[in-house]
Amino acid sequence: MPYHRYRDIHSRVDLPLAETERMWPSARLTAAPLWVPVDLRDGNQALAEPMEPERKRRFFELMVAMGYKEIEVGYPAASQTDYDFVRRIADSDLAPPDVTVVVFTPARRDLIERTVASVQGIRNPVVIHMYTATAPTWRDTVLGHDRAGLLKLILAGGRDILELAGPMPNVRFEFSPEVFNLTEPDYALEVCDAMTALWEASPDRPVILNLPATVEVATPNVYADQIEYMHRNLARRDSVILSVHPHNDRGTGVACAELAVLAGAQRVEGCLFGNGERTGNVDLVTLALNLHVQGIDPMIDFSDIDEIRRTVEHCNRIEVHPRHPYAGDLVHTAYSGTHQDAIRKGFAEHRARASAADVNERDLSWRVPYLPIDPADLGRGYEAVIRVNSQSGKGGIAYLLESEYGIALPRRLQIDFARQVQRHTDANGGEVTAADLWRIFAACYMPPLPESRVMVHACETLGQETRVTVRIDGMLHTGVRAGVDPVEALTAMLGEHGIEVDIVSLTRMPAGPLGTLALVEHRTSAGTRWSAGCDRSALTATLDAVARACSVGEGESL
Repeated sequence: MPYHRYRDIHSRVDLPLAETERMWPSARLTAAPLWVPVDLRDGNQALAEPMEPERKRRFFELMVAMGYKEIEVGYPAASQTDYDFVRRIADSDLAPPDVTVVVFTPARRDLIERTVASVQGIRNPVVIHMYTATAPTWRDTVLGHDRAGLLKLILAGGRDILELAGPMPNVRFEFSPEVFNLTEPDYALEVCDAMTALWEASPDRPVILNLPATVEVATPNVYADQIEYMHRNLARRDSVILSVHPHNDRGTGVACAELAVLAGAQRVEGCLFGNGERTGNVDLVTLALNLHVQGIDPMIDFSDIDEIRRTVEHCNRIEVHPRHPYAGDLVHTAYSGTHQDAIRKGFAEHRARASAADVNERDLSWRVPYLPIDPADLGRGYEAVIRVNSQSGKGGIAYLLESEYGIALPRRLQIDFARQVQRHTDANGGEVTAADLWRIFAACYMPPLPESRVMVHACETLGQETRVTVRIDGMLHTGVRAGVDPVEALTAMLGEHGIEVDIVSLTRMPAGPLGTLALVEHRTSAGTRWSAGCDRSALTATLDAVARACSVGEGESL
């Protein structure tokens, strides 16, 4: 790996804060920033197949329904599709009155003219967002300007916007020094202050200064230092909305955004599920739900996360990864036995605590292990929380049987059954469903009675007497016992015929539509074994379980 070809951030840009100056490490997140999804512009540019008008409309309507109040809707000068979509907003009621529409343009007069033309007649608040790259490599290689020359170009674009859109009372302005994070801090400050002066930023008509980490090149603390420097040194700070636009080239876009907010940023631009060029824009879903699980209102509705994901996947033609934070198919799923056991116990504790406090489970503080968020907050059920494969243990198996069939296995049987399931998964691989577990359980503990050594034909109690008819090794036998229950009558009769059944425990429980499940733990010279019976009649289920216990040979497991 030719690592010597690359330079660290400290040799590429001056870092603006001394160690003793920074304040963001002691700050805390206490409220949501202003969210601005840029899926219809920045995210759309990242698609191999950009959205046609219908997909753009559907995406826009989703964001409105979720509660976003400021949405960047396109780059009108870049394509006819984007221009037409902005005009569609102008000519319809697609955008509710309280939604601010943002459009994007470079600092070039002809493109600014087309951008301003696209928003003519829009009744909503409008932001015209102008950008120019300011970092040294971009200045030298791409634009061919020194610092003074580039500032002149930027101010010319700012004057064009002021001339063409300044008289429009519903329009505000935004400026992005693209690649801010690789721009000299003093130059970024000079350019931004020049723009707020030109646009006469005021508290009642603030200018948005958006500071992008266009290409992520450093650890998030560096970006936080850069944002705090601007936050503390900008002129007209009370007339500026300080915004950030992190990308995810290093995989730390979310962390950059969170630390930037600690450092003074008030607004975050990003995309739902992190779509964007290269490795993507910062993920607004993860950011917002990170706040939610800290007890902070994200101000956006994620209560049907699966419908949000389906819509975004349809519009972007990009699938959300199954391990994507909060929204992936598997993020609330545990296969590991230790995790499953902790989750199962956590659910039980949550239910017990809600019952003791006489409150709805949805209103109770959440503290279930391994689940930082209640799946129900996102519109999901609990059926996929615990799933069983070869990595699973007794806790997950017990949870599935209990949640699907209402069967709460005794702990010792959980251990025994987990071994049976492990044999199955090792031999067959893959995942095991609740229905699969029941089939394995039945095969292990409830083999067909006709093939058993003992089969109970009839049992009736008259007064103090119990009459039992049993087929033993193919022959019918009837016996009567007084003063004992049916199980004792059956075991006594079997003992008379040389079949000793040493019952350690007997458990009965409802099994939903299956009826009653009877579980018999019995002792043999090789240790304890389990057998079961299931029937709509609790008595029949119990006697069947005892009869199956007689079919277990010494050292054999059903």
